[in-house]
Amino acid sequence: MRWRSPVVLQLQLWLLAVSASSAALGVLAADLSKEPFTIRISCGSFDDVRTAPTNTLWYRDFGYTGGRFANATRPSFIIPPLKTLRYFPLSDGPENCYNINNVPNGHYQVRLFFALPDNPNLDSEPIFDVSVEGTLFSSLLLGWSSDDEKTFAEALVFVQDSSLSVCFHSTGHGDPSILSIEVLQIDDNAYNFGPPWGKGTVFRTAKRLKCGSGKPAFDEDLNGIRWGGDRFWLGLQTLSSSSDDQSISTENVIAETLLAPNFYPQSIYQSAIVGTDRQPSLSFEMDVTPNKNYSVWLHFAEIDNGVTAEEQRVFDVLINGDTAFKDVDIIRMTGECFTALVLNKTVAVSGTTLKIILQPVKGTRAIINAIEVFEIIPAEKKTLPQEVSALRTLKGSLGLPLRLGWNGDPCVPQQHPWSAVDCQFDNTKGNWIIDGLGLDNQGLKGVIPSDISKLQHLQNINLSGNSIKGNIPISLGTISAVQVLDLSYNELNGSIPESLGELTLLQILNLNGNHLSGRVPASLGGRPLHRARFNFTDNAGLCGIPGLRECGPHLSVAAKIGMAFGVLLAILFLVVFAACWWKRRQNILRAKKLAAAREAPYAKSRTQFTRDVQMTKHQRTHESARSSNNESSPHLVS
Repeated sequence: MRWRSPVVLQLQLWLLAVSASSAALGVLAADLSKEPFTIRISCGSFDDVRTAPTNTLWYRDFGYTGGRFANATRPSFIIPPLKTLRYFPLSDGPENCYNINNVPNGHYQVRLFFALPDNPNLDSEPIFDVSVEGTLFSSLLLGWSSDDEKTFAEALVFVQDSSLSVCFHSTGHGDPSILSIEVLQIDDNAYNFGPPWGKGTVFRTAKRLKCGSGKPAFDEDLNGIRWGGDRFWLGLQTLSSSSDDQSISTENVIAETLLAPNFYPQSIYQSAIVGTDRQPSLSFEMDVTPNKNYSVWLHFAEIDNGVTAEEQRVFDVLINGDTAFKDVDIIRMTGECFTALVLNKTVAVSGTTLKIILQPVKGTRAIINAIEVFEIIPAEKKTLPQEVSALRTLKGSLGLPLRLGWNGDPCVPQQHPWSAVDCQFDNTKGNWIIDGLGLDNQGLKGVIPSDISKLQHLQNINLSGNSIKGNIPISLGTISAVQVLDLSYNELNGSIPESLGELTLLQILNLNGNHLSGRVPASLGGRPLHRARFNFTDNAGLCGIPGLRECGPHLSVAAKIGMAFGVLLAILFLVVFAACWWKRRQNILRAKKLAAAREAPYAKSRTQFTRDVQMTKHQRTHESARSSNNESSPHLVS
């Protein structure tokens, strides 16, 4: 197949199409005057890729999701020529999502192509489910890789919050793998089948056939306008293997094509399948999911040169035995030959088969140019955004293991809710809410974030048997719906917040097996008398209720540290004071001993004798000096 950029049609033809339909369908010309938003992702690729021969751009796969990279094999010629894919081992979680942000709000064709990892150690054909914006729309079943039509899945969906999520849900049979993702904006009013069409519905493409031509093609190959998306048309030369159908074609221009809001290319009307004289009726049958609603779009153009006037070809259209359209006369309904006619019918199918019969009632044989069948899927209501945000914060703060996943929306699709999360639909809000968390014994090691209070509808919280540290957040006391709170056997410390006493519906509170301290709030202490069951044991620092130690003056950790520091300073002061006193005492005692020794009789006589000897020596010395001076001094008198 060719993958090329769309051909820009002549402005005159395009404006004619817009003016012919915008007034009736409410489509604004300003919307169609700009290029639609388009993004194509080559999954598993580290670089932007352009595919030959049309140089189509596929963006590198970066920052959208988790998973692993691998080389790809191509099970079908329909698949674009890309060389890599991304796959999701079950050890990384059962749900994995591509989250594409900054997508303008509007209507989109989302198409996914699947391939097989080129790795003999991986399961050759995984089986898994696919959802878009929380709505499950495709299930890959055994044998998908050998069926061209099943190697891709396509949905028409509305984007309402500037982001698009595409999720892959493991069913335990191999690792989901994805080759490419295309997000192509289409006209907001495309495929409007009437009530209840709108933002509350998702279209899954079940079948799209271009009759009378065996060559499959994309809208881009058929010179389609980009606002119509890039639909894939499987070529079909006969409606069933047992029929005598024959193919016809024309080169004539087909009028009333490329019109808003569906913008069908004229090429799908230039070939057709018609009945034969032996078998004038046409019959088409396909497998469907039972008990579902289907939107059937039938395309006609009178391209048979043998039919040129009204009533030359008139037929009824029966769907599953009921007359969907009676007395269809293409020329009468369009006004002329070589003019497109589109008929749409919504049918409820109870069985596993959808059968379309075109039965002639006047004139020649029946004719059909193209067939489209969509499964109408009610779009899932999402979980309240603030609660999704709180769970993601909780995931990061508690260090949830990869095996739990927690990707996408917690509650939808309903077939694949998050592990350990209980959901309930709130009719008043029109959203899903979270009313239970069961994360006991999961090896959690972080702290409980204060954002847990955003889960205002929680009734049951079980985080027991982990290694959660830190304080019990005060904000827990604002979740008024809580009836069961089990934080036992963790490593929580600090005191029990007084705010827990505000939980008037609380019936079970397990805080045992932690490192909590301080007084149990009085508002909790009396609850067991009212049939509530509380457990505070195995917390050495707790006090204040029967079964725990009595509380003394309650001091904070800072106060205890300050008191210890003060006692230490006092002890040091006493030691220094004692050392100084002892030293002074020794000096006083030594002085007293010395004074006492001097007062003794023996000491006095010895001292007197010593003093007399010293005086005698001093006198002799003085006299000797005087004599010497007299002898040496000059005589003043001659």
